[in-house]
Amino acid sequence: MKPREIRPGVSWVGAVDWDRRLFDALIPLPDGTSYNSYLVKGSEKTALIDAVDPSMRHVLLDNLAHLGCQCIDYVIANHGEQDHSGSIPDVLARFPNAEVLASPRCKAMLVDLLMIPEAKIRAVSDGETLALGDRTLQFVHAPWVHWPDTMLTYLREERILFPCDLFGSHLATTDLYVTDEGQVHEAAKRYYAEIMMPFRNHIERHLARLKEYPMDVIAPSHGPLYDRPAFIVEKYRGWVFDKPGNKVVLPYISMHGSTQRMVEHFVDALAHRGVTVQQFNLTVTDIGKLAMALVDAATLVIGTPTVIVGPHPNVAYAALLANALRPKLQFVSIIGSYGWGSKAVEQLSGMIPNLKVEVLGPVIARGFPREVDLQAVEALAETIAQKHRERGFV
Repeated sequence: MKPREIRPGVSWVGAVDWDRRLFDALIPLPDGTSYNSYLVKGSEKTALIDAVDPSMRHVLLDNLAHLGCQCIDYVIANHGEQDHSGSIPDVLARFPNAEVLASPRCKAMLVDLLMIPEAKIRAVSDGETLALGDRTLQFVHAPWVHWPDTMLTYLREERILFPCDLFGSHLATTDLYVTDEGQVHEAAKRYYAEIMMPFRNHIERHLARLKEYPMDVIAPSHGPLYDRPAFIVEKYRGWVFDKPGNKVVLPYISMHGSTQRMVEHFVDALAHRGVTVQQFNLTVTDIGKLAMALVDAATLVIGTPTVIVGPHPNVAYAALLANALRPKLQFVSIIGSYGWGSKAVEQLSGMIPNLKVEVLGPVIARGFPREVDLQAVEALAETIAQKHRERGFV
């Protein structure tokens, strides 16, 4: 796509990647993504804010040429991860007099990850400003959103925030701005769940600080721009601050039908008690959907058969994922089955040390579940419903 004007002298010059389906060899991208880069021309100096993934370097350079850009004085690296910084060496080859500005941590990463000469990079301090003539950029350090090097860049005169990954969404679209808030809400929640949720305590502090900066536009590094910033800021406040909902997330595997029977009975028991359940068969689950469900769930119940006395590997992966994402869960339990012996409960419990939760008694059936096992599942559902009521989850 060709450059898009945001304001006179402020342009989107990034790239839309319609076909990418996996990020970091881990995260599904069902809707593709974009790598947003922005050119800001002042009356005296010109700055490029963030670059693009190396696979799209030619698009960035073509867009700069399309605008007739003859000089870039500064390249602002908000974050050292390669989908934003990977084409900076190509920009510097085209504009050899440009100076790279980054946080101190980001400077070190750019040297290590991209082998940019240290002399080409200047570390900027938190709150420092950069005059471009009639325009002023201000740098806001925001460590651990989602790397320790991250900073945000604020264009004062136009009241535009360039927050890099914060508020982003993996969504390929021809729209410069958000046009379908429902679509973007899902993409942004997925992005938050997969990337930002482990750092929500840090994000909480940064959201409070951003109240100091009036914003007409939020221009993230992935997905469309927000010309109604309150939409995404309020969503983030909910994801970060709100109590969990009256919801159970239930990832499971069943190999011979025993665990499946327990899951079916359990879901029905919870539903009859007014508890919402999101059930995920891990043989076919999009892990992004599972991550999204964890954002506002009160309880995680893991369903597993036993494989060589331990949990099914796919179930173990789901437990490790939940542990890494650190959602606002309050309760965890395990249901499942075994043939001759099982240490699945002990092994799964050891995989979730980051979850500060109350562990509810597991229900593990030997063989196909009998009536006594289903009664135990029923009792677990009653316990969960009662605890949700006591905590005021709705």
